[in-house]
Amino acid sequence: MKEIFSTSFESTFIKVIQGDITEENVDAIVNAANSYLSHGGGVALAIVKKGGIEIQEESNEIIRKNGPIPVGSAAITKGYRLKAKYVIHVVGPQWGEGDEESKLRSAVKSALTIAKEKGITTISLPAISCGTFGFPKDKGTKIIVDEILKFLKENKGTFSEIHLIGIDKEIPELFKEALLNA
Repeated sequence: MKEIFSTSFESTFIKVIQGDITEENVDAIVNAANSYLSHGGGVALAIVKKGGIEIQEESNEIIRKNGPIPVGSAAITKGYRLKAKYVIHVVGPQWGEGDEESKLRSAVKSALTIAKEKGITTISLPAISCGTFGFPKDKGTKIIVDEILKFLKENKGTFSEIHLIGIDKEIPELFKEALLNA
């Protein structure tokens, strides 16, 4: 884990981290998921491998009870063997499906709203939809930062710390740029 940049906004400490989200020592990490919470690849699979099969089993139960999670919405499971107590699974848009920007904004807001409802005060978010879902990384990271700052203005004191994370150098640099230009 390498801290790239940090700033404070509305009494919330925001850190940009280059590293593995499954190693984050926060109340909750955000998983960019699909509508069926099928954690078969990418970060979702890494989360299940490190956190335990119980994350997938709890996700399956959510889908059995409620059906698929709509794009722009989120669900929460325990973190089991992760350092994080919870995993918030958010369904971001796939690039090209239409109305992607508002769906990504909704996804970020859904994740933060669930966190607020659960009393979560520290959270780590990746670049939702900017990987296999094809959302342009520069545009996606800017939207994510904008939506977080908007949420913090409207919900002062909800979070003590928010991490924006990427495993490579590109995503953390884009998050840093978005924060500096916000």
